[in-house]
Amino acid sequence: MSEVISEAATETPVILTENAAKRVVEIMKTEAPGSVLRVGVDGGGCSGFTYTYNVVTEREPDDLVLERDGATVLIDQISLEYLRGCQIDFIDDLMGRMFKISNPSATASCGCGSSFAV
Repeated sequence: MSEVISEAATETPVILTENAAKRVVEIMKTEAPGSVLRVGVDGGGCSGFTYTYNVVTEREPDDLVLERDGATVLIDQISLEYLRGCQIDFIDDLMGRMFKISNPSATASCGCGSSFAV
């Protein structure tokens, strides 16, 4: 059974910021109806693990479901073990526009922030 976390939740295993939620909503406007963003972790990248972002229409029964300001983000249970305590943000600065994950479990990360080690 999926665990749904709304912005009103007090003990959220992963935090989706207001900026990230706004960007997810913008992206989903151009996707198929019912599409949501899946955030995950895969092996690879220059630091050992890499963050993944995929637009999907299928939900798995054990997905963590984050909902905020009309945005929905899914995280599978394996990825959740690496993302617990993280904050998913969206930044727009001199380096570009991108999702940024602040991961308190990461012991190292690459310069661009797309991979990490634990």
